Amino acid sequence: MIYVPDHIKTLRPYKSGNQVGKKISREQFKKLVNLASNENPLGASPKAVEAIKNSVEDIAVYPNPAATELVNAIAKHFDKDPDCIITGSGSDSIIADVFKAFTSEGQEIITAGATFIGAYVNAKKLNRHLVKVDLKDDYSYDLDSMLREITRSTRIVYIANPNNPTGMMVTRSEFEKFMEEVPSDVLVVLDEAYYTYAGEYEDYPNGFDYDHENLIVLRTMSKSYGLAGARVGFAYGPKELIDYMYRVKLPFEPNILAQKAAVAALDDDDFIVKTTETNSRNLAKLKTFFTSMGVKHTDGKANFIMVELGSEDEALSFAEQSLQNGFVVRPLGVFGLDNCLRINSGTDEQTDKAIEVFRQVIENLK
Repeated sequence: MIYVPDHIKTLRPYKSGNQVGKKISREQFKKLVNLASNENPLGASPKAVEAIKNSVEDIAVYPNPAATELVNAIAKHFDKDPDCIITGSGSDSIIADVFKAFTSEGQEIITAGATFIGAYVNAKKLNRHLVKVDLKDDYSYDLDSMLREITRSTRIVYIANPNNPTGMMVTRSEFEKFMEEVPSDVLVVLDEAYYTYAGEYEDYPNGFDYDHENLIVLRTMSKSYGLAGARVGFAYGPKELIDYMYRVKLPFEPNILAQKAAVAALDDDDFIVKTTETNSRNLAKLKTFFTSMGVKHTDGKANFIMVELGSEDEALSFAEQSLQNGFVVRPLGVFGLDNCLRINSGTDEQTDKAIEVFRQVIENLK
């Protein structure tokens, strides 16, 4: 019998928001409106799509191992030193590289009790000791409690801001206080997957504005740039730490088409403006609607909100009835939030129609 380590035997693989899509054909899924995966409802940046079309013949050639063109484009776009930037196949890949580079088996990684599942999976598959700290009653990060959990074995504190799946945001003052108090030998990983949306709020602590020696900031082009299928993520941090991440990084990621798409997307300001404006309108519609229906929800600062219902059965019934009417939403049992759902904003038309459906579903649940 082939040996399988115990931590792999007990590992639960990552499950995406699109579980419905695994059970039906692609054509069937295209007929649904997916509000479960936090994707950009406007699709991808047109400049990115064109770049892929113009680069198809390049797929016979290995991409640059250091993704130099993309790294330089990111550095120019954010006015940062390219030596302080690394890219990978989405945030998941970057998280794995951080955990591999800066922790050993059995060492501690601290995070929230309900946050991005990719962080959990990467910690467990590497056999790191994962410490989960409960969220506050309003579903926001409890940074003070996280500080109290730090031990001599703690190597990393992972913070998703805004948090997925709750949508709640750590404010600038909260983050700066936390960075003042966290030990200098503990690496803080700030995952800003939704920074484009959250950056509209004055009290958002943009990670790229900080240069702490123990801070690495993660970002992705899956959300606002609409490149979820291309898988492009990147990180910014001290040059010394980025150098170590290059030692564990897979050499040819992102793939060559993804790199070309990402470079082009960074230059598509019009698309980002349209994306953020569409999200602002329709996220506000969702919040207003659920408030009017007396349904508790978070004040999401990304492109989604979390809805809290009376029980797990109600949450699953809400998801099933929504699906029957053409809308996919995300039950959050896998996050430990059994009675909750995550719902992302859509286009104007999608959101308006979804609200009609949700109104009927809530009436049925009553």
